[in-house]
Amino acid sequence: MTVQPIAITGKKTTRLMDLVKTLLPEGGNLDLCLTCGACSSGCPATGLEGMDPRKFLRLAALGLDEELTTTPWVWMCSMCQRCIYVCPMKINIPQLVYYARQQWPRESRPKGILGSCDMALKHDTCSAMGASEDDFEFVVGDVLEEYRESQPEFADMEASLNRERAFFYLNQNSREPVTEPDEMVPLWKILHRVGADWTYGTKGWAAENYCMFLADDPAWEHIIRTKVKAVEDLGCRIWLNTE
Repeated sequence: MTVQPIAITGKKTTRLMDLVKTLLPEGGNLDLCLTCGACSSGCPATGLEGMDPRKFLRLAALGLDEELTTTPWVWMCSMCQRCIYVCPMKINIPQLVYYARQQWPRESRPKGILGSCDMALKHDTCSAMGASEDDFEFVVGDVLEEYRESQPEFADMEASLNRERAFFYLNQNSREPVTEPDEMVPLWKILHRVGADWTYGTKGWAAENYCMFLADDPAWEHIIRTKVKAVEDLGCRIWLNTE
């Protein structure tokens, strides 16, 4: 796939890059790029929308804020941080992507991520599918009963809810209880076999955080604080997030 060259036109600013530098330790090393291309070679989003991590960083270095904050490529970055791991200078490109996302009007951000974030804010479950506490409790109980009856070797398997002072507080991908409840069971079986001391909570049980990918700081913080409070209220020692 051919990547188009950068066309430099108009007055240039460095507002976005300067902002990120003030927020990251050692300025995120954004000035240390060797243009070696290691970041682009391992990036799953390289070539999409004619963009890659190296080109994105060069846009920032050249002060091309308008191009930087309008390319839809920022929503194709998975924030996997592979570019940081392979970069010899450890440049934090994902943080630059994150703040570029924040320049988009909230209503103009991808509908799927936006909808999932807003759905997660509806209940203290933090479920991106909008599942309530009662929904989750019913599904867990129903599935557990089914497997206890159909598989006698797991007749004493537990999937407790809101059990205080369990060692592990287990988070669950919110899609599974709603659309694929049987997919929860393999992990239950593993935990049962090893004798793990674990529980779900009816609050904060959803493992994902789409508000982070939306670059909505207040919503992201609300989701995290809700989950942390759920773990602390039950007095669990380890927060085990399956995502």
